[in-house]
Amino acid sequence: MSGQGKVLVAMSGGIDSTVTALMLHKAGYEVVGITMKTWDYATAGGGKKETGCCNLDSFNDARLAAVQNGFPHYVLDIREEFGDAVIENFVDEYLAGRTPNPCVMCNTHIKWRALLKRADALGCDYIATGHYANIRQENGRYIVSKGLDNTKDQSYVLWGLDQAVLSRTLLPLGNYRKTEIRRMAEDFGYPELAKKSESYEICFVPDNDYRGFLKRKVPGLEQQVEGGHFTDAKGNILGQHKGYPFYTIGQRRGLDITFGKPVFVTGIIPETNTVILGDESELDRTEMLVRKMNWIKTTQIKEGMEVVAKIRYRDSGTPAHLFPQDDGSVLVHFFDPAKGVAPGQSAVFYDGEDVIGGGIIQRPALDPQFREIPAPKTTKRKGQNA
Repeated sequence: MSGQGKVLVAMSGGIDSTVTALMLHKAGYEVVGITMKTWDYATAGGGKKETGCCNLDSFNDARLAAVQNGFPHYVLDIREEFGDAVIENFVDEYLAGRTPNPCVMCNTHIKWRALLKRADALGCDYIATGHYANIRQENGRYIVSKGLDNTKDQSYVLWGLDQAVLSRTLLPLGNYRKTEIRRMAEDFGYPELAKKSESYEICFVPDNDYRGFLKRKVPGLEQQVEGGHFTDAKGNILGQHKGYPFYTIGQRRGLDITFGKPVFVTGIIPETNTVILGDESELDRTEMLVRKMNWIKTTQIKEGMEVVAKIRYRDSGTPAHLFPQDDGSVLVHFFDPAKGVAPGQSAVFYDGEDVIGGGIIQRPALDPQFREIPAPKTTKRKGQNA
């Protein structure tokens, strides 16, 4: 065994994971590559040619890089566990009127768990991925922080990882920019890999048509939910829609209804098959309730703790105060209104570059039940007079 230790590297066949494996190999780690087959169109309900990370070309690219550099490579079939935990959750969340984040679900419950299980079986000390984020140890805790490249930072999707997982995880790309990784691929002798395009779609919905995916997975869904009402915030009927699961908070395009001005989906009520429309200003929320928390930097969350809250992957973040609730959830009060708070999405809280923790958005403040929660005692920013 090398002096650096033995590491199991998740290799999708793309540039980031391949360079991760080659960097660790060059640094003196004993590398073992593993490619996880998480889905295919047969199990996901479609019939098109497989694309993205879970196709034969990607498997071959990962294996070739391993063979050429003298370290072993394995393919791991986790379609069954991935389907149960990620795809079924994806469908269930849309049917509940929420907007899921399958990448967070996969990282938290499938990918890292599967990697650690195989790492133990292969005698590996660590696991590694090509995520653009950093992990460090401080005050007895392992802390996730943002990657150097703000355009590629993936700390948002890692909020669900626990301390035991983080203690064995290496993220070599955290202190590099994407342009540097492309140059590294060329220096390692893989110029074609450096030019390889990236996919931003959900891996099991490579055509980016989640509505078509839902229809394939739930036969008869379109007929079951068609004919519901578009309403305004006061309940006035504005027209008919195609079914509440086919809309998301903040959606503007594809509504097939015109008012002579832009309108947005501001709310979804699955119980009555209702989709609420409104002006852009009606997407503004001052509060949200977040549940299923995982705390990373600290477990001591004091009332009124000041954070920057991100409510979606590409969100720049909004300053906010946290108010822990007795049931373990957190009431979040934004300093300035946040736009498009969507139940089902992840809320991730930052202290500077560090991830404090995160959870799943339960509901925004428009829900009447939400008003049962005591109002925050303070919403003053640091440095302001009370």
